[in-house]
Amino acid sequence: MLQEKLQKFIDRFEEINELLIQPDTLSNIKRMTELSREQSGIKKVVAAAREYNDIIEGIVENKELLSDEDLGELAKEELKELEKRKPELEEEIKILLLPTDPNDDKNIYVELRAGAGGDEAGLFVADLFKTYMKFAENEGWKTEIMNSNESEAGGFKEMVVLIKGESVYSKLKFESGVHRVQRVPATETQGRVHTSAITVAIIPEVDDIEIEIKTEDLKIDTMRASGCGGQSVNTTDSAIRITHLPTGLVVTNQDQKSQHKNREKAMKVLKARLYDLQEQERMESEGADRKAQVGSGDRSARIRTYNYPQGRISDHRINLTLYRLDAIMNDGLLSEVIDPLIADHQSQLMQMAGV
Repeated sequence: MLQEKLQKFIDRFEEINELLIQPDTLSNIKRMTELSREQSGIKKVVAAAREYNDIIEGIVENKELLSDEDLGELAKEELKELEKRKPELEEEIKILLLPTDPNDDKNIYVELRAGAGGDEAGLFVADLFKTYMKFAENEGWKTEIMNSNESEAGGFKEMVVLIKGESVYSKLKFESGVHRVQRVPATETQGRVHTSAITVAIIPEVDDIEIEIKTEDLKIDTMRASGCGGQSVNTTDSAIRITHLPTGLVVTNQDQKSQHKNREKAMKVLKARLYDLQEQERMESEGADRKAQVGSGDRSARIRTYNYPQGRISDHRINLTLYRLDAIMNDGLLSEVIDPLIADHQSQLMQMAGV
């Protein structure tokens, strides 16, 4: 019975409330973080469960009042509303009870890198970065540039940005992959359309307690910041490159004038990348079902094409094509692409769960 299933979530939520005020929990940061995260993860299910209980209770009470001379008509109207809401809420609960990715509520690092296509790829990194920033603004999220590496044509070879807010990973995790752009470069005199590509990686931010890095596993180099001019380039050896020797992962940061701040930012990105690498390896070992559950695709796969001459944006995973490229890019209207992806993912999970 649905109510019995939902009651377990309510009971656990209240149990966590009690545990969070216990002295042994308050003195254990790791335990407190784990409990808070678990509670946050079931918060929406609990809210829906409580509403569902109220609806069931309301239906019973109003049915008893139907024959009442004074309250019968009012009960009839309220019963009509409750019976309309009940199946709607049941559908919402089905989605809430689907398997979730433990990273869904986390902040993320968005890494954009220019691929094939030379200067055009770098320019598109800048364009897509602006779109993500606009989308983040629309969602009320906060952003912080972690690292950038300018290209000579005014674009970027690489851009890494931290995005903080509610359910950031759950909304942007499907952006990982190869984004292809087709357009006429400003320097093209014959009007020919060029094709270039960039890669996007969405990596969840991690707490210090989630991943530990040994000092002896790091090689840290300092160097002079490089670029095409501007405030971020300076004449001191403030740029940092950190190499994680066991994995070969390399992170650089040069955006801050302070070597200490660059090192701090680089370490945060490195921890996130290591965590992400571990997650990818774990999913590989757990097989295709786990990949499907978290909606994590191959980052080398071409996921989307932006065709400027036709004003078209196409997502190849769900055969979605929209002729609103300029509006989506300029106004950060990525929900028009992301929402259908989320709906498709939920549909797949329902099929797997036999719902």
